[in-house]
Amino acid sequence: MQHPARLVATVRAPLGPASANALEILHWPGRRLLIQHTDDEVAVVDLGEEGEARQEFRFPAPWPRLFGRVTVSPAGDIAVFSGVHGVRAVDRGGDVLWEIPHGCWATATCAWTRAPFSEYADDPRHHHADCGSAAFSADGKLVWAHVRQYSDNRADEEWLVVNAADGVVLGRAKTMTVGSGSLHFPHPSAEYMGLTVGEGDDDSPVLWGHWDGTTLAVERLEGEIFQAVSPSGRHFLCTDPGQWALYLHEAAGGTELRQLDAREAVPPVPGDDMARWDYEGAYPYEEGAVVSTEGYAEVPRHWLVNPESMSVRGMVTYPLPVAGSPRSAGAGMWHTVAKDTASVHLWCLADEG
Repeated sequence: MQHPARLVATVRAPLGPASANALEILHWPGRRLLIQHTDDEVAVVDLGEEGEARQEFRFPAPWPRLFGRVTVSPAGDIAVFSGVHGVRAVDRGGDVLWEIPHGCWATATCAWTRAPFSEYADDPRHHHADCGSAAFSADGKLVWAHVRQYSDNRADEEWLVVNAADGVVLGRAKTMTVGSGSLHFPHPSAEYMGLTVGEGDDDSPVLWGHWDGTTLAVERLEGEIFQAVSPSGRHFLCTDPGQWALYLHEAAGGTELRQLDAREAVPPVPGDDMARWDYEGAYPYEEGAVVSTEGYAEVPRHWLVNPESMSVRGMVTYPLPVAGSPRSAGAGMWHTVAKDTASVHLWCLADEG
C-alpha cells in the first residue's frame, strides 16, 4: 500500500552549503529551528507552525566547525557550543554567558586544556579530535551535555544536566563510554533526554536519561542507535549498528516493547541479500513512524511503520525526488535534505495534513 506525502514547505539554506555543515532542524513542542554552522557563525531560521521561514538570526562562532558541535535554545536566544575543551554558551552578540571546561577530546596529555582557541588551532591532533554534544530541554531551562574528563590519564565520559541560565551543573552521571561522537534527542518533557554515543563498534549504546529535579538516572541500551521520540513522548524508536531491526521503547524506564526485523518486513532491492534500516528516522505521528532503507541510493525507499504493532503499513511516495533518509521535524512533520544540500523539504502525510 502506498501513502502519499504532501510537501508542506521548502526552506533554502541560509548559508552556502559548500562552506557550512549540513542543514539541521531542532524541534520541541510548538517550536522548529533550522540551523547551519560555518567556521565563523551559526545561522538560525525560525520555522513557523507550517514550516515556513519567518525570522533569521545569527551567532558568532567561537571556533571553526571542525572543533565541535552547536545547538540553540528553543527561544533562539542562546547558542551552546560543544568544543574540544569545554561547553560554552553565548548570546547573539557572541558574549560568553557561561562556560564549563572539561578534559580534551583530542588527547589526555593536552597542554592547552584551559588555553584560548588560538593557541591550539594549528595542532593536528585537535583537527581530528573526538567530540561531545549538547541539547536544550523542551522548556529551554536545562542543557544536557556529553563531556570527557581525565583522571590519571584515564578517560571518563560524563553526562551533565546544566542550568541553562547560569551554567551551574545540577546533575552528572558517568556514561561508561569511549565515544568518537554523540547526538542528543530531546523529549517533549524536560525530564527526559536521549543520547546516542558512537564508539565505532556494535556495542555503541543509547543512553536514556531522566532528571527528576534532583537526581539524574540513566538507562543504558547496548548496541542501539536513537532515531526519534513520539509526539506524545510516551515512546521512542531505535535501530542497531547492524541495521537489522527497529526497536520500540517505552519512555518511562526505557523498556523495549517490540521490534521489527528488516529481513521479515521489507523485500530487498535487486542485488542485496536483505533490506537494512537506515540510522536516521522520524516519528511524526503516534501511529506512524517514517523510516527508510537504502538511504544511500539514488532512489531511497521510505516506509510508514505502525509503532503500535511494529508492522510496515506501506511505502511513502513523494511528488518530487527525495534524497537520503527521513529526519525528524516534530509532531506531524518530517524533513528531507535536498540532494544539493541547499534546501530542506518538510513533509506530512497527505491524508493527515
